[in-house]
Amino acid sequence: MAENGMTRRGFAAALGAAAAAPGPGPRPNILWITCEDTGPHIGAYGDRYADTPVLDRLAARGLRYRNAWSNAPVCAPARTTIISGLYPPSTGSEHMRSMTSLPPQFKMFPAYLREAGYYTTNNAKEDYNLEHTGRVWDESSNRAHWRKRSPGQPFFSVVNFTITHESQIRRRPHTLVHDPARVRIPAYHPDTPEVRHDWAQYYDNITTMDGMAGKVLAELEQDGLAEDTIVFFYGDHGSGMPRNKRWPYDSGLRVPLVVHIPEKFRHLAPPEYRVGGISDRMVGFVDLAPTVLSLAGIRPLEWMQGGAFMGSHPAPPREFNYGFRGRMDERCDMVRSVTDGRYVYVRNYMPHKIYGQHLAYMFETPTTQVWHDLYHQGKLKPPRTYFWETKPPEELYDLQEDRDEVRNLARSPKHQQMLARLRKAQQQLAADIRDVGFLPEREIHTRSRGSTPYQVGHDDRRYPMKRIMETAELASSLEGGVDAELIKRMQDSDSAVRYWAAMGILMRGAKAVTAAAEPLRAALEDRSPEVRVIAAEALGRYGAEEDLPPALRTLGVLAPPDSNGVYLSIMALNAIDALGDKARPLMGRLKAMPDVDHNSPQRTRTYVRRLIEWITRE
Repeated sequence: MAENGMTRRGFAAALGAAAAAPGPGPRPNILWITCEDTGPHIGAYGDRYADTPVLDRLAARGLRYRNAWSNAPVCAPARTTIISGLYPPSTGSEHMRSMTSLPPQFKMFPAYLREAGYYTTNNAKEDYNLEHTGRVWDESSNRAHWRKRSPGQPFFSVVNFTITHESQIRRRPHTLVHDPARVRIPAYHPDTPEVRHDWAQYYDNITTMDGMAGKVLAELEQDGLAEDTIVFFYGDHGSGMPRNKRWPYDSGLRVPLVVHIPEKFRHLAPPEYRVGGISDRMVGFVDLAPTVLSLAGIRPLEWMQGGAFMGSHPAPPREFNYGFRGRMDERCDMVRSVTDGRYVYVRNYMPHKIYGQHLAYMFETPTTQVWHDLYHQGKLKPPRTYFWETKPPEELYDLQEDRDEVRNLARSPKHQQMLARLRKAQQQLAADIRDVGFLPEREIHTRSRGSTPYQVGHDDRRYPMKRIMETAELASSLEGGVDAELIKRMQDSDSAVRYWAAMGILMRGAKAVTAAAEPLRAALEDRSPEVRVIAAEALGRYGAEEDLPPALRTLGVLAPPDSNGVYLSIMALNAIDALGDKARPLMGRLKAMPDVDHNSPQRTRTYVRRLIEWITRE
């Protein structure tokens, strides 16, 4: 794809595109039964430890999708993908509990259903990283129900269950129903009583959810609507266990997706539909919005990045599914992934950070705590050690031979062709959607003032993506012999290029920082505060003794959220944390400084406090 991405004419057409009106004839009701933090751990997917009779019966009457990915491995970005039909890296909404806006002509997909006469309800979680665009739902609350619609009106209803959420895995006291001695422990988790209890409780919660789903389906039968309603069941991403949730591996992204289409609407089914059948089609959450519109007889919007996998306006199947990871709560990161169904490719753009960065919320789970402690006590061996160590730039896993994704084949000579194929697919998607995640989070917002991140991403004057992405690729490759090129790029006119160039030097450690000491010292005065943060971290961690005081001064100035904003504060505090004991002179200042940016979205306001508490702990 050309560097300028979509042409101005094409972009204008996409902005102005409207949903086509549905055709004549009866229209189906559409019911989504969803649950949180649940991978394909149900009986219908071959899990013999699971106890899910309701969902197994639904699957026996419908179609199971074997290759369904949530695109994001955590709730808010995953739900943002669903509601928009867009990959969040294209709308600047990839980061956990962030908040951006869609272009004004774009609507969240239930609005198009409402315009077509559907009654739309959501019961009840939204958690979108996007501002609402007009009226999205007829009702979104824990009282929302299709029964409130007008007589004869078709409905689209979502019923979401939270019993399977990560927080419920660690809820105590809990009397286990599933035998913890029988649970399968993944190769990356230590085999301890705490881990077995958490996994068994996860399965207990799935069984409880299964019964709740049964009650919803019973209501549909009682209302005489079963033969008029297409039913979906899916989880909102992989399990809530650590190294599943929040990580764009198959274990964090693969979800159960079951669709039942009654005989009356079988003409809307995909060609592979068989009662009790299995589809190997690649399906992602980005496809759900266009699919529902297609089932309702509405042509999906041209700007939607997913494709309908059933209905009257189906799209051709695609070759790959895609995943992503941005900031997770208070910790910065950037990861992209892709699968062809057998192989999973992971691109780590910040490989100098460990997988298991300390997230206060994740560390409430007993499995996380015991796993962390055993590692630091030296009691674990690979692959159980990997989560607490830094990442390679690239990872490649063969799910057929390695279901737990612990044997990285990225350096395997016989897998280089596959590595290149999936790497190209990942890079091509980034170019196609104009991934703005290559900007530091604060810059996503500053560059899009008076506009939106999506529009900025499609304007090469404001977002020279090719140059920025090339620098990010070079920086995070960890290849040797590129220090001079990175130093050169530290003088680029675009702040994101300078940011990635400085990041590349930081990632390469002491030798690279020594070679680039003078440019890094100059970068402490860079116009971009993000560049200043990275230069300060590099000099603070790996520079000469005299570099530490100016590095600490720079980070101390940029850390307070009230004067710098929450996103820059998070970045500066992460850098301070990376300095370890070297940052001790800042401890008093951190304890005394404000911990809230009152101009930030409410959903982001705990993150700075969590970082300060962690960094200043005794």
